Amino acid sequence: MPLFQTLRPAALAVALTSVLALTPQSGQAQGEAGAFLAARQASLMSDYAASIPYLARLYTIDPQNPGTLEALVVAAFSVGQSDLARDRAEDLYALDPLNRAAAMVLLSQAFLEGDYARAQQIASSDAPIHPLIAGLAQAWAHLGEGRMSEALDVLDRVAALDGMAPFANYCRAMALALVGDIEGAVAVLEDPEASVAAGLNRRGFVAYAQLLGQADRFDDALALIDTVFLGNADPKVERMRAAFEAGEALPFDVVSSPAEGMAEVFSVMAGAMNSSQNPVEALIYAQAAVLVNPRLTDSQLLIGQVFEQLEQPQMAAEAYAAIPADDVFGNAARMGRAQVLESLGRMDEALADLTQMAADHPESYAAHSVLGDFLRRDGQAEAAAQAYTEAMAILTAQGLQPDWQLWFSRAVAHERAGNWDGAEADFRAALAIVPDQPTVLNYLGYSLIERGEKLDEAMEMIERAVAGDPDSGYILDSLAWALYRLGRYDEAVPHMERAVEMAAVDPILNDHLGDVYWAVGRLREARFQWRRALSFAPADDLDEERLRRKLEVGLDVVRSEAGEPPLHPDAESPTQ
Repeated sequence: MPLFQTLRPAALAVALTSVLALTPQSGQAQGEAGAFLAARQASLMSDYAASIPYLARLYTIDPQNPGTLEALVVAAFSVGQSDLARDRAEDLYALDPLNRAAAMVLLSQAFLEGDYARAQQIASSDAPIHPLIAGLAQAWAHLGEGRMSEALDVLDRVAALDGMAPFANYCRAMALALVGDIEGAVAVLEDPEASVAAGLNRRGFVAYAQLLGQADRFDDALALIDTVFLGNADPKVERMRAAFEAGEALPFDVVSSPAEGMAEVFSVMAGAMNSSQNPVEALIYAQAAVLVNPRLTDSQLLIGQVFEQLEQPQMAAEAYAAIPADDVFGNAARMGRAQVLESLGRMDEALADLTQMAADHPESYAAHSVLGDFLRRDGQAEAAAQAYTEAMAILTAQGLQPDWQLWFSRAVAHERAGNWDGAEADFRAALAIVPDQPTVLNYLGYSLIERGEKLDEAMEMIERAVAGDPDSGYILDSLAWALYRLGRYDEAVPHMERAVEMAAVDPILNDHLGDVYWAVGRLREARFQWRRALSFAPADDLDEERLRRKLEVGLDVVRSEAGEPPLHPDAESPTQ
């Protein structure tokens, strides 16, 4: 069930319209209308931080308006302003104890404060909180009050709900571990009927390994680590490995209190909501998770990712920056922040941080590979190729083989750096791993056509690429352009038209369609497409000067001026 319906602009509009009805004739009402419109616009843009001052103004005008209160609570909690969200949630809860937004915010606040009695009261109320949240909150609140039997009874009821058994049983294992029943906790994790192990995330596997160590099952713990964390640079896991190899157990610390147990629930729900394409609810649950347990940096990472989805780059950058560089998710956060900085036009900052990250983590192939991606997009092709080479060397040293994407990325860098021999070798290495990969086939085939080399093989590659991804406008463009370069102009037309239909505003494709039209004598349509291409400029690889010259004198003259062969060597040129 949706948790925060007020985030829908229509609902926010309804709430604020009731505020505007207070004094419709007064000058003050005009100011209220301005606040309403500003809040509504910010909500439409998912800019919840910007909506807060306007909602706060409307709240001061009518502090008893539940719609405004709910909108303010949700906006504040979404951006991590938990104190403001808590205060207004108290007001809202007093007005409407069944309001789900108020209940959710106050539930997380109760766990943060260790007020398990209030958490129990809210979770047991008729407020329409998600059944998994309400049930598990009751269980962890019972445990916080020292009532283990009641907690286990509630977990049994939650496990009986459709699809909820695995996580309910995981919570049972964590609760047992928290009260010192290590054997019982391990038994739950390993019970095939409980179905827990198959759904564990990173923290769940860390907990499992810690509990195996606590049970003196060091060989099993090491086997689990080798299976789950192979190739991962995780300091916490490496410390566990060293301890278990020495026959030493480590404290169980994944969940150190009932409140942290509930934070795990919020965190898992956040991931589920994000996976189900509900980013706003994912944001709410993730904020609840890190409020109760700031150590849940995977949820903090998710907050940054959701803000990116909502096109709020500044909020995303702040969320990523909150994760320490030495955290297990530190590199992922730095990569996410770099992506945001790039979107903000701050590529120099992004590259500086990624270069430092690669220097800080010489064993991380991902750090070097991502650096290569950014360097390539910045036009530093040679440096990008070197970064990819370092990433490959790291994988090889770890006994792993680079995947096709890494070979392909380095091939593109080589090609753009003018090293065609290196590029072709890497393209073919990628195809040796995935022979029918459409992107690789398309890039290599198109490049060969452009170079006038191995034309039969190139056409065969492009045709295979089209067969593998027939709905890609860019691959269809390659097929059409190859036919055009081979002088098969009439055959090129339908493919090029279809490509432009599928990527209507791409300047390169529109430019190509103009050339194809010119080649078959459709001169007016050719000029129309060139004008469209120019209107969509700029773009990488688009020669705007050539495009303008084609509009001025036609393609035949441009080709002649460039020393290129005529389109129709045995016929007169089309009328200019």
